[in-house]
Amino acid sequence: MNHFESRLRAEGNTYKELFARNPSNPILSAKDWPYPANTVFNPAATIYQGKVLLLARVEDRRGFSHLTKAVSEDGASNWMIDKKPTFESDPAYPEENWGIEDPRITYVDELGKYAVIYTAYSESGPTVYLTLTEDFINFERQGAIMPPEDKDAALFPKRFNGKWLLIHRPIGHGAHIWISASSNLKDWGDHKILITSRGGAWWDGSKVGLCAPPLETADGWLILYHGVRVTAAGAIYRLGLALLDLEDPTKLLRRGDEWIFGPCETYEKQGDVQDIVFPCGWILDRETGKIRMYYGAADTCIGLATATQNDLLAYIRSCPEQKP
Repeated sequence: MNHFESRLRAEGNTYKELFARNPSNPILSAKDWPYPANTVFNPAATIYQGKVLLLARVEDRRGFSHLTKAVSEDGASNWMIDKKPTFESDPAYPEENWGIEDPRITYVDELGKYAVIYTAYSESGPTVYLTLTEDFINFERQGAIMPPEDKDAALFPKRFNGKWLLIHRPIGHGAHIWISASSNLKDWGDHKILITSRGGAWWDGSKVGLCAPPLETADGWLILYHGVRVTAAGAIYRLGLALLDLEDPTKLLRRGDEWIFGPCETYEKQGDVQDIVFPCGWILDRETGKIRMYYGAADTCIGLATATQNDLLAYIRSCPEQKP
């Protein structure tokens, strides 16, 4: 019996929620926005100039989305929100005609810039796009880096054997999570399935997709992903954990059998799309080991939940090893 299992038994529980919801949830919604919006959800998250910065997906009353910046000292309250959209569709990029969605932020030390991977949406379907920024005011669009239809993508913060690595989710049979490599951030190859949807009755049986960007730990790269199960009442989006090899992230080491966070509060179960929790960002405080996860709830508002790195790693160490 490992430490994690021992502690659960000592607490008299058969299951423990790894993430605790903020009592002020939802921490952000359309009513907080300085301009008209239908819904606010699925935010990317990072630390910028010592403050928590969210890049939230904002849907207007047409149904089209853009991204808007919100900044907070404590990451939970007193948000300073841009008074107009921070990053919108550009007519020069027709793949964005129906809006831009679901960003993930990675700071890339080699470039001295933040890489924002997002989904461009148009008549051709969803497409993975990359933009670079130093200040979240000026953006350098790099264009599409994957052909349609593809989404749920994030970049690793450094190269491995000279190659950048990208996790993404092509849309097709099985809807699995893939990993691909590039020497220049434009041309991608060495495509490989990383995490499969498990089919059948599994909570992640219908499809899987990356949530927040990979988190580097001493044990390996911690992966937070969403799994979908389609039921007679509709789809349910829940979250699970996996662990990748530290030196070679194309190797899946461990994967949880159970979900670790799912929709149960009213604001997660009722909204524009029911029964969804969907994080695009999490932040680790390396001094305290505290992790803040920012998630979209029911495609309508933004929630915050916290955990400790030790708890997440103890859990994933207790999960089954994966065969090569």
